[in-house]
Amino acid sequence: MFSILKQVGDYAKGTVEAAKYIGQGLSVTFDHMRRRPVTVQYPYEKLIPSERYRGRIHFEFDKCIACEVCVRVCPINLPVVDWEFNKDAKKKELKHYSIDFGVCIFCGNCVEYCPTNCLSMTEEYELAAYDRHELNYDNVALGRLPYKVTQDPMVTPLRELGYLPKGVISSHDLPEGSQRSGKRPEEIIEEAEASS
Repeated sequence: MFSILKQVGDYAKGTVEAAKYIGQGLSVTFDHMRRRPVTVQYPYEKLIPSERYRGRIHFEFDKCIACEVCVRVCPINLPVVDWEFNKDAKKKELKHYSIDFGVCIFCGNCVEYCPTNCLSMTEEYELAAYDRHELNYDNVALGRLPYKVTQDPMVTPLRELGYLPKGVISSHDLPEGSQRSGKRPEEIIEEAEASS
């Protein structure tokens, strides 16, 4: 008799705990339902990376002295430095330099410890490729400077809180009927058609 009452009590306790956890999950859901969406319409709008963003590495071939410090400080020995010793000048001559961004962890050690500052981090974050071998950048590909988001005329640059009205920090408690500051792709197309 007592075992049946114990089982019923355990079942009731489990039901109350389940209802509590479901309520906690729904409270988070209802909290997010009151917020405005902060969506970036990606091809037309891009976020401006933060000031110290560590994106693709830029390499300047003429500054490199082939000291291989970048290889020694890299946690995965990633940069491939191919050099040849010039007996006449009695110094190393760089022949080839490459980094595989499919393996790179973007820690920035190579940039920090480079004695000649021939390596630098850029704002480029769009490194997607269909083939993993396309992510192996040689000294020519590393030497190209990326296009900044703020300089691209086809893209609207956005900061993190770009969709909130001026002076509003939190997405909670917005005034009724407030408009977002950015434009949707349909609005951009309509303006382009109206102007032409």
